[in-house]
Amino acid sequence: MENPNLTCIICFDQFKYPVTIPCGHTFCKNCIITLWDTKSKSNIGPHCPICNEKFTTRPVLKRNVSLSVLTEAANSTGPSYREPLMRGSEGPRAMVLCDRHKKPLVYYCKQDKMSVCCECGISDCGNHDKVLLEAEREHQELMLERKNKEVGKLLEETQKNLIDLAENIKQAKLTLEQTSTWVNAKFSSLLKVLAEKQEATELFIDVQKEGAVTEAEARLAQLEERCQVLQESQGRIAALHSLPDTELIRESMHVEVPRFNEIPTDVTPNLQDRLNGITEVLSRVSKLVSEDLEKAVSTAVGQDKDGSPQDRRPILAVVPSPAAPCHPGGKEGLSAYRCSLTFDPRTANGHLFLSMENRRAEHLTSGPRPVPAHEARFDHTWQVLCFQGFKHGQHYWELEVSKPWAYLGVTYETIPRKEKGKRCMVGMNELSWSLQLDEHQLSAWHNGRCERLVGHSQHSRIGMLLDYEAGTLTYYGDGQTRLHAFHCAFTQELFPACWIGEGVSITLCST
Repeated sequence: MENPNLTCIICFDQFKYPVTIPCGHTFCKNCIITLWDTKSKSNIGPHCPICNEKFTTRPVLKRNVSLSVLTEAANSTGPSYREPLMRGSEGPRAMVLCDRHKKPLVYYCKQDKMSVCCECGISDCGNHDKVLLEAEREHQELMLERKNKEVGKLLEETQKNLIDLAENIKQAKLTLEQTSTWVNAKFSSLLKVLAEKQEATELFIDVQKEGAVTEAEARLAQLEERCQVLQESQGRIAALHSLPDTELIRESMHVEVPRFNEIPTDVTPNLQDRLNGITEVLSRVSKLVSEDLEKAVSTAVGQDKDGSPQDRRPILAVVPSPAAPCHPGGKEGLSAYRCSLTFDPRTANGHLFLSMENRRAEHLTSGPRPVPAHEARFDHTWQVLCFQGFKHGQHYWELEVSKPWAYLGVTYETIPRKEKGKRCMVGMNELSWSLQLDEHQLSAWHNGRCERLVGHSQHSRIGMLLDYEAGTLTYYGDGQTRLHAFHCAFTQELFPACWIGEGVSITLCST
């Protein structure tokens, strides 16, 4: 027997897709639409056929989910019945029956956290908080969607972290390998230099011994002879006391005290000061190797445990010139490493004019020229890089400078190019090293730190020797006079760079 509560008042049949209108009454969707369409032909507006409430506009028809579930439940006849329930535009979903009452599970009991049928909802969960099973499903599907998005976000972050960590591991291996190569080369170089300096120092001491001690020993022999002469004179004087008066008086008149030229008793003036200079330098070197290097290693280990990444960054400071020995072989030896360079016009600032097949750069006094925009160009800094870069080996090149107002150096490709101020200048950041040419002073620059150099400052031709593996950049002036050297563990490709003052021209020498 059909339930009258599940019957449409228009078609007198069980609801088919029941919808509820604003007055609260429910009809089959097709039934109420057909009724309103028929009435509209007679100019009768939409109204409820039960309570006759009129509506100014045709209401939006929304499905009555509860009655849909109850209608489906009423249509079920046995435990094996699995008629699909249509959820709007979604596909069919099998309806599960209650094990006890063999009726569809239409509610979800939040207290018992289980699905129940109508009878279970009355007998077992009468006072419990219940919602329609389909509504709970929609809620849980919404929660699943949120959780899926959260998991997706976490997956995306994890994959990014995976890529970042793999890249960092690769970079760490490269850094460790480069540092290991540099350390081995540096220790080999130091051992060679120490052996050479030991031989030179021993030769210096031998010369001092030959020229100072030997000569002093000759004077010592002269003093010993004088002592013997004086002792013999004392013996003769003592013997006169035994003579009779007349003879003593006569003989004493003939006694004379020996007279000699003064013999210096010092060995060599300032010898101790000279030797102190040697021992002081060796003491400093010994401290650097035996104490400071050990301290640097232990500090680095401690920072790996407790310090920040910024704390662990190596300090690549300006190293005083004496730390780098002269390159063996003089001018002929340097020429063996000569390379050919050209300026890169893409990097040249608008004030700079390139000529001689890009081997000459001149800072025009007429002002900047219009140049095409390029990501590699120095927009505000009077600077230009060379095309050629170096990642290994030994390379030597020379530059002719028209007058001393320039910075000559090398830089990593990542040097800033679009900023205003000194940070883009070669030598004014942690990415570059340079020698500043000035009328009165030569200065070495790295990371914005300056070291004033002693010696002649006027040099029209500057030579630069880069030894990548050894981590040295050495400057030579006219006549191959070594001016300065940097020591550093290079980690990226290096490009020769020139900052050029107004009215100055720099030429890359071919020979």
